[in-house]
Amino acid sequence: MNKAGTKDNLRWYKIEEKLPEGDFVMQVQVGGKKRCLLRHEGQLHLIQNYCPHAGAVLSGGWCKDKMIICPVHRYAYHLDDGRGAEGQGDYIELYAVRETSDGIYAGFKQSLFSRLFGKSYF
Repeated sequence: MNKAGTKDNLRWYKIEEKLPEGDFVMQVQVGGKKRCLLRHEGQLHLIQNYCPHAGAVLSGGWCKDKMIICPVHRYAYHLDDGRGAEGQGDYIELYAVRETSDGIYAGFKQSLFSRLFGKSYF
């Protein structure tokens, strides 16, 4: 089953891709959307997959000092809060991710419409 239920206005979707050992940066398809999943210093993070600066694919980048680095113009974003490096004035979206005994799940906020009518739009 794709969905792990709802909690705290989040809808949880199982990430089906096989993950490499150790630290990595990769694109995943989850909930019908492309996202960037990464493990940096042993911690999983799920972020938007495009750089807000020029639209480059962040899953082609790398991590350094708790930041994801865009592979095109080297813009950097903090993995803890999504804020761009000093002077950038932009940010990336961060998504909830959790590891359970049966896999890795991504949590997305549900709109009021989807909470009321059961449709998932995020």
